[in-house]
Amino acid sequence: MIPVHLQCTADLPVPTPSVTPLTEASAETHLAGICFKIGPPALVGVEAEWFVHDTRCPEAPVDPARTAAALAALPDHPDGPRFPAGSRFTREPGGQVELSSRPSPSPADCAEDLRRDQAALRTALAAEGLRLTGTGTDPLRRERRMLAEHPRYRAMETFFDRSGPWGRIMMTGTASVQVNVDAGTEPAVAARWHLLHRLGPVLVAAFANSPLLDGRPTGFRSSRQVVWSRMDPSRTLAPPADGDPREAWARYVLDAEVLCVRRPDPVPWTAPAGLTFRDWLRGAGERPATLADLEYHRTTLFPPVRPRGHLELRMIDAQPGDGWLVPLALVTALLDDPEAADAASAAVEPLGRGKPPAAPRNSLWRRAATHATADPELRRAALGCFAAAERALARRPGTEPLRRALTDYAERYPARGRCPADDQLDAVRAGRRPAVEEDAPC
Repeated sequence: MIPVHLQCTADLPVPTPSVTPLTEASAETHLAGICFKIGPPALVGVEAEWFVHDTRCPEAPVDPARTAAALAALPDHPDGPRFPAGSRFTREPGGQVELSSRPSPSPADCAEDLRRDQAALRTALAAEGLRLTGTGTDPLRRERRMLAEHPRYRAMETFFDRSGPWGRIMMTGTASVQVNVDAGTEPAVAARWHLLHRLGPVLVAAFANSPLLDGRPTGFRSSRQVVWSRMDPSRTLAPPADGDPREAWARYVLDAEVLCVRRPDPVPWTAPAGLTFRDWLRGAGERPATLADLEYHRTTLFPPVRPRGHLELRMIDAQPGDGWLVPLALVTALLDDPEAADAASAAVEPLGRGKPPAAPRNSLWRRAATHATADPELRRAALGCFAAAERALARRPGTEPLRRALTDYAERYPARGRCPADDQLDAVRAGRRPAVEEDAPC
């Protein structure tokens, strides 16, 4: 079951050396148990991110104080502004904003809740002359600034700067939609895990919406996906596909490099270069690693599918308006309806021939980021998945709005070999500014 989303794991207490240290065996056992909560699928959630633009001067950076002033109009709560349906609000390092829905018993309930809270956020920002922009990368030429001062993000800057600009671009210039589903029952968890990874490139292609960076076309439909693929592979590649996903994930976490080590103020959290968590457990760190360190470390890993008790999909670009509800409808229909899951597996099977390098650094994921559904194979797979999801929603009472949004989107985009990125590119070719209005395309 999906827990209520935490506002910021950076605020967990800093561990002290007196806490009982971990061993490799106890760490792997803990990870295998805590990251895959086994049980019948019951809840779903969605996290939607947006950029914030000035309505009159979209190319200008937005002062964080203006966003804060807008949010001050909402009811206050110790964890942040209170929204009507209970979504959790967070701000990303570059000024992007995010709403994380409460766990819901159905995708229809989830969609209704997040729509209400998005409307409240939109209204609050509009009072300060601000608006939301749903796109995977900021489409306008404006300064990218690191606005967060938390030591976690400063340590992230130091870590990612060792291998190029991609980490800073990710933190300050990208936004996504993340769909969260339950891990499933014991017999089904591996099948759900593997199906989600096989669906990954189809989801990248169908919802590609980031063709511009710094106001210029990049040559990719999903530039955001390309940015993620060029970051530290120990924390952004998918775990090995063979075997039990719980064992594979436990090994993955321990073999990933440590991004930060929490320390009392004012000491920086910068981690030693090249230190993996397994190295730390074997005595290479400045102090013994604790369970709190392990829990924090796993929040700094960003593979395409991240197990957090539930399964969090991280490969979908942010969408205009309430366009997030289409990936919500698609993913939940394919995962929770056995007939649809079988149809989706058949639709993506032609894409999986051979054993390419791990996602998202293989040729299939790169094709998805470059051509999206203009690629004939990806288009066929996407249409097969959308059709299977539509049939599943038709079998489920109360999902007609989701079904209608899904079919409208399929007709507008994958059926025509297009994706939302093509709308932005059409505007650029016509000499227009890419649309920043927060209006859903479907």
